[in-house]
Amino acid sequence: MDDLDERLIKLLRHDARRSISDLAIDLGVSRATARARLEKLERSGDILGYTVILRADAVDQPVRGIMMIEIEGHAADKVVQALGGLSEVSVIHTTNGRWDLIVELGTATLTHLDAVLRRIRLIPGVTNSETNLLLATPRSTRARL
Repeated sequence: MDDLDERLIKLLRHDARRSISDLAIDLGVSRATARARLEKLERSGDILGYTVILRADAVDQPVRGIMMIEIEGHAADKVVQALGGLSEVSVIHTTNGRWDLIVELGTATLTHLDAVLRRIRLIPGVTNSETNLLLATPRSTRARL
């Protein structure tokens, strides 16, 4: 991916509904070049799709948090599978360093979040965790799929 591809993606992240003509003008290239680059990014799988980010995505689950999880031994697959079964878990990341997993959570209330955290801590293989509440999201380029 070169500089032109990165600039194209940046423009699409801001507004994925822009026309090829508008993209070409902002990129300083022909319409054919802009279209070819876009098609190449889609074919290669760098662009998986386009979506709409709704205000409701943040409002439906107003209490959101990030939970860092430490796992004992070789229990990672079982823990990930158990976490995947919780509707409150929106994203699971593996990572390096002190924590083995970072999980993004969302619930309607703090009481519900507390109950979910308790359930996660009881999953066999989870040895330690730390949770931070997300207070605001001034900008996001992701939507839940």
